[in-house]
Amino acid sequence: MPQTVTFLPQQPLIHRTVLDNGIVVLAIENSAADIIATRLFMRAGSQWEPREKAGLSHLLSAVITKGTEQLSSVEIAERIESVGANLSADTATDYFLLSLKTVSTDWPEILQLAGQMLLHPSFPEEEVELERYLAIQDIRSQKEQPFTIAFDQLRQAMYQEHPYSLSILGTEATVSELNRADLELFHQTHFRPDNMVISVVGRVTPEEAVAQVERVFGDWQPPETPLLTQQLPSITSQPSQVMTAQETQQSIVMLGYLASPLYHTDYTTLKLLNTYLGNGLSSRLFVELREKRGLAYDVSAFYPTRKSASTFVVYMGTAPENTETAILGLRKEIERLCSTLLSHEELQAAKNKLLGQYALGKQTNAQLAQVYGWYETLGLGIEFDTQFQQDVINITPEIAQAVATRYFTEPYISLVGPAEAINPLATPMV
Repeated sequence: MPQTVTFLPQQPLIHRTVLDNGIVVLAIENSAADIIATRLFMRAGSQWEPREKAGLSHLLSAVITKGTEQLSSVEIAERIESVGANLSADTATDYFLLSLKTVSTDWPEILQLAGQMLLHPSFPEEEVELERYLAIQDIRSQKEQPFTIAFDQLRQAMYQEHPYSLSILGTEATVSELNRADLELFHQTHFRPDNMVISVVGRVTPEEAVAQVERVFGDWQPPETPLLTQQLPSITSQPSQVMTAQETQQSIVMLGYLASPLYHTDYTTLKLLNTYLGNGLSSRLFVELREKRGLAYDVSAFYPTRKSASTFVVYMGTAPENTETAILGLRKEIERLCSTLLSHEELQAAKNKLLGQYALGKQTNAQLAQVYGWYETLGLGIEFDTQFQQDVINITPEIAQAVATRYFTEPYISLVGPAEAINPLATPMV
């Protein structure tokens, strides 16, 4: 039988520079294509919002590209489209992001435009009103999606008062009250050079990349006030069952377990277990519960990367009459990880899949800018790339079982489906 060997792909040469004003610049020269991708990260995601202002970071990401002190939204769009560039903003729980991609000759101009957006946004009142309306429509639309309902109520049960309990979109009640002054205050508080990471990848030397960033952002000085520190509510595991009756054609069953943040030594093993259980058509859950037993319309697992405690979720969409069987099936597969060692073949297949997908996620300039900028923003450092891959290789069946036993005890259970299917299950199952 042939022996499969995992290996570490070579890491690109990354130049890291800290400017006098505190901006961290990561630069990777890659001349394969005449493209420069840039990511501008702020450590200012949705977890920094006051609870009564949930959705503020998302609204800011929608409005920040719609006007500066010098340019209107139309003028900004014309400048971007005239050179065929891409420029967009986004937010996550742990960071805020401005992304741009362009050919190398146009990069200085588009980076200058991005700098105007970050330093001098105008937050036009009409744009704030429009984007707030659109955000509320998105929130209302999600209330009609069984999967989203199931995950929202699971997240709220697990995180309670912690910011992770809320959707990045916020709630209809909180978004309805957001205004231009809220955006300005959030921007003034969190958008500062000593809270910023810029990653540049493409046909540009590191020296040129740093020089151009200096030209755009070098005069931007941090305020005298220190960076804010967070006092987040503690997260304790108190498993419960939550359910929403809805006349749907299928039941959504979710089991959730509080899991480690990305800084913890168990993080890599949990990523591997997630890959083994629910990643793709060859995953354990898909083969056992869909292919062999025909229980699932959809079945998978996910384990988001988070600065604070994350959540490990397995879920299934199933016929309403199979709701109870689906819960038992998911629990059985989770408990198997605690009671039975994975075979070396199973473990190696999961490692190959995880490392292969990880490598495929670093093929383009944009992907490289995203990955390394993200590592730096979250405080992991660029060396995490090699460390993560080595940690995957070092996982043994015994390590995998020990980590599973540590986290996969009693689950939170979230159900969405027809009342006659889920109401009889209101009593916690053994």
